[in-house]
Amino acid sequence: MSASHSDKTPSVTLRPLYRAAQVQELDRRTIAAGIEGFALMQRAATAAWQSLKSRWPGVRRLTVLCGGGNNGGDGHVLAALAGVAGLDVQRIVLKAPESLEGDAARAAEMATAAGVGVVPWVPGLDFTGEVVVDALLGTGLGGEVRGDFLDAIDAINASGLPVLAIDIPSGLEADTGAVLGVAVRATRTVTFIGDKIGLHTGQAPDLAGEVHFRALGVEAGAHCDLAPAAWLLNGDLIPALLPPRARDAHKGAMGHVLVVGGAPGFGGAALLASEAAARLGAGKVSLATAPEHVSASLTYRPEVMVHGVRGAADLGDLPFRADILVVGPGLGQGAWGQGMLQASLSAGLPLVVDADGLNLLASRWAEERRDDWILTPHPGEAARLLGISADEVEADRPAATAELQRQRGGVIILKGAGTLVAGPMGLAVCPYGNPGMASGGMGDVLSGILGALLAQGVPLESAARLGVVVHAMAADLAARDGGERGLLAADLASYARSLINPEANFGIYPQAGSDDARATR
Repeated sequence: MSASHSDKTPSVTLRPLYRAAQVQELDRRTIAAGIEGFALMQRAATAAWQSLKSRWPGVRRLTVLCGGGNNGGDGHVLAALAGVAGLDVQRIVLKAPESLEGDAARAAEMATAAGVGVVPWVPGLDFTGEVVVDALLGTGLGGEVRGDFLDAIDAINASGLPVLAIDIPSGLEADTGAVLGVAVRATRTVTFIGDKIGLHTGQAPDLAGEVHFRALGVEAGAHCDLAPAAWLLNGDLIPALLPPRARDAHKGAMGHVLVVGGAPGFGGAALLASEAAARLGAGKVSLATAPEHVSASLTYRPEVMVHGVRGAADLGDLPFRADILVVGPGLGQGAWGQGMLQASLSAGLPLVVDADGLNLLASRWAEERRDDWILTPHPGEAARLLGISADEVEADRPAATAELQRQRGGVIILKGAGTLVAGPMGLAVCPYGNPGMASGGMGDVLSGILGALLAQGVPLESAARLGVVVHAMAADLAARDGGERGLLAADLASYARSLINPEANFGIYPQAGSDDARATR
């Protein structure tokens, strides 16, 4: 195996993500430092207005729904800007302007002074705009949406109109990406001061649309006591962590991955993982699988060294010839799978554990904790490992991932929309991927990718972050070429190979740190 470098992300700028309370504190400190609150509100509304014009340049009629507080105030200022620009603005209010206080009251007065009328919300009200602006609730929502706000959100979603959400789609929880009863389905979200972790995982990928971040002149990174809750990964990790190979490289220097899986009748999963490991650059790939799968495996992928094993005793010294073990694809939970996992855990090598390997850990190795493994659960598997329900995992994906890492050590990858990676460096979120990945075998391909990266010397946590990015971006490229429906796990390997060869793919990566970079939304 090639020499490891330090476990960090060199020369890559990752966007910090914050929790709602942290952003509120940044807002408070900015005002305390001398920037008037209303001036900050004007900056936010101006940024939202500019984003709206760039996305819908021909719009002439606008519907703006305003709640109370600062989020509603942003909406009032945007309505004023649109009115001054000559648009026909329908300003719908769920809090009467005369009941507002502070900056929100000033914002409402500004809109009225600009000649924008006020329409009180009533159920059944028709929207006259070509685009709807959601300025109803913002990040301060403490419980499920109720009353007029619930009705208004339902009306926005039923309208079929494009939607710009200010700061966050109303009803979406800013810390978790969970929906608080009902949430606006936005076409684009413009968020301010600090990007929110809840805009990038959970149900957010289906609701937030294109996420644009505007700092409004606030340097969040200058507040060292407010450590980011997570980091948003990007495609620049690929060339940064996988430099070009030396011209005298040989297969022995590129690492040896052993995939252990494919119980009788489940050979395909292990073969998908093996092919992915080979395509991602492992020098050698071996597969330990049930004997009946050997012939088909050799026919499909002759580069993989396939070994038929009837049980753990047949493994012999296979694990000790490898550098990295990938355990779980097609493993099953019977005696064959149990024996294979036990032998793998005893080999003393770094591990990637997936699928039934995780289910066996939950049921038979409940106390196992290691610093040299990557666990890759989906929410159901994470729930079994944590002893809670899948709904509880999905209600707070960041907390579940962090807790699983605390209990099990190593690095945890919680799969799903907005895949999360938790390790000693903290929490990271992958913004790529698409619904076409909702098909069998995708996790097996990820396991093979991870094994190959580890075999080539990428450190554990960096390999996990890089692996989820490559996996998800490969799926996006495959969907771009052929559509999301019918996307197969086997389609990903060739696209993943193209991604890890940046010298052959100039311009394929999104720009690091770009406010507008959001590959799949």
